[in-house]
Amino acid sequence: MQKYNVNQNGFYGEFGGAYIPEILYDNVENLKHTYRKVLEDPQFQKEYYDLLRDYVGRPSPLYLAKRLSEKYGCKIYLKREDLNHTGAHKINNTIGQILLAQRMGKTRIIAETGAGQHGVATATVCALMNMECIVYMGATDVERQKLNAEKMKMLGAKVVPVTSGNMTLKDATNEAIRDWCSHPSDTYYIIGSTVGPHPYPDMVARLQSVISEEIRKQLLEKEGRENPDYLIACVGGGSNAAGTIYHFLDEPSVNIILAEAAGKGIDSGESAATIHLGKLGIIHGSRTLLMQSEDGQIEEPYSISAGLDYPGIGPMHAHLAQSGRSEVLAVTDDEAIDQAFELTKLEGIIPAIESAHALGVLGKKKFRSEDVVVICLSGRGDKDMETYVNEQKKRK
Repeated sequence: MQKYNVNQNGFYGEFGGAYIPEILYDNVENLKHTYRKVLEDPQFQKEYYDLLRDYVGRPSPLYLAKRLSEKYGCKIYLKREDLNHTGAHKINNTIGQILLAQRMGKTRIIAETGAGQHGVATATVCALMNMECIVYMGATDVERQKLNAEKMKMLGAKVVPVTSGNMTLKDATNEAIRDWCSHPSDTYYIIGSTVGPHPYPDMVARLQSVISEEIRKQLLEKEGRENPDYLIACVGGGSNAAGTIYHFLDEPSVNIILAEAAGKGIDSGESAATIHLGKLGIIHGSRTLLMQSEDGQIEEPYSISAGLDYPGIGPMHAHLAQSGRSEVLAVTDDEAIDQAFELTKLEGIIPAIESAHALGVLGKKKFRSEDVVVICLSGRGDKDMETYVNEQKKRK
C-alpha cells in the first residue's frame, strides 16, 4: 500500500506535510505518535466496530441499481452510505476520532463543517460521549443548510456562524484552527475530511476505509470477485472518495474516477474544480493543489453543493491525480442536479447534492455491458430539499 499512501514524513509524493503554527506543534506531534497505536489497538477496534454495527448501522448495503444499470448499459452498484445514522459517511470518521480524543484525555471537541453532515456527525458523537462540542460553519452554509444547523443545536453543540471571506467551508476551517490555537491543551479538533496537517489525511482515510473493506466482501458475495472495474466517488476534501478507494489503490485493474464540482463551469470563474484549476500551495496545514490568484491569494470556490465548496483538495487525491492513478472529471451544478432527479425517478433514492456529482460521471464515460461499476452514494438528500425544490421551480 506504500505506493499511494502516506510516507513517514506525512507526504503523498510532493503533497501533504504539516505546516502549522508553533503553538499547535506539540498537539500535532502528539497526535502523529498516538493515532496509529490507538487505531491498531484491539480494544479500540472492538469498540469502534461495535459502534459502527450497533449505532451507525453498518455494513451499509451495496445495492444493484437495476434501472440505472439498464440506462447506462453496465452493472451499477450503489454503496449506500446515505443509510448510515446521520445520513452520510461522515459518522465513520467522527466515531473513530472521538474514541481517540477520549484516549488522549481531551475534553473539548471542535469541528468545521460545510454541508453540515460532518457537523451533525460530530455533534452526534459528542452527545453520545458526553463531551463539549463547538462547530464552526460559514454563515452562507448555515443559511443553505438550515436543517443541519438546527440538528447540531438540538444535539447540544454550539454552532458558530463564520462571517469572514465567502462564509463557507474554507472560512469555517480558518476559525476552527484559530480556536485550536487558543485552546491547545484541552481541545481536540475533529477534522471531517482528508485535509489538514499530517496525520489527519491518513487518519481520516483509514477510518473511512471501512467503506472499501465492505465493498470487497459484498462484491465477492454478489459477483464472485472482490474488485470492481470502476470505482466512482465525489471529491471535495476527499473523505468519502478516500474510503471508497482505500483497499483498491494497489489494484491496477480497478479504475478510479473522481468527480469534483465544476460549479457553473471550469472556465466560468465560479467553480470548485481544484484538481483542474489548482496550483501547488499550502492551505490549512498541508501542501496541496489550491485555487489561487497569480500572487498566491486563495480564490473563492463556488459550487451549488456546500460539501464540495472548498478551494483545496486532500493531498492524497492531489497525488493520485498527478500520478495518473485516478481520473478526475469536473461535474457542473446543472449536471449534478439532473443526475439527482434521474436517480430519484429511476431508483426512488434522493441523493445528497455532493453524491449527485459522482452520478454525473455516468453521462461522461462509456462503459461496457460486463463492467461492474461501484458508486459511493455518500449522503442522502434530506438536507438539500430546499435547493432541489427551487431547481424544480426554475425548470418548470
